[in-house]
Amino acid sequence: MALLKRLAEGDRPALDFVLDGQPATALLGDTVLTAVLTCSEHLRGSDFSAEPRAGFCLMGACQDCWVRLGDGRRVRACSTLLEPGQHISREPGRSL
Repeated sequence: MALLKRLAEGDRPALDFVLDGQPATALLGDTVLTAVLTCSEHLRGSDFSAEPRAGFCLMGACQDCWVRLGDGRRVRACSTLLEPGQHISREPGRSL
């Protein structure tokens, strides 16, 4: 189940992307954070306990929304715009 529900701006063009190896869809202009949370219940696992996280500051100031792109780059999901066909891997966090 998705954590976020889209209430407005549903008329923007759809963008297909891949999340953890599975096909997903978001809208043009979405950040990676928005794209992931409108199709999933969490963004990544905590670095300390692997508990599900959904981002914290939502403006690129903290370290809570890192994801890895298909080209190997690690980016902040809250300040990275989704691109068509982008591959995104959520980091599971560390189990204690």
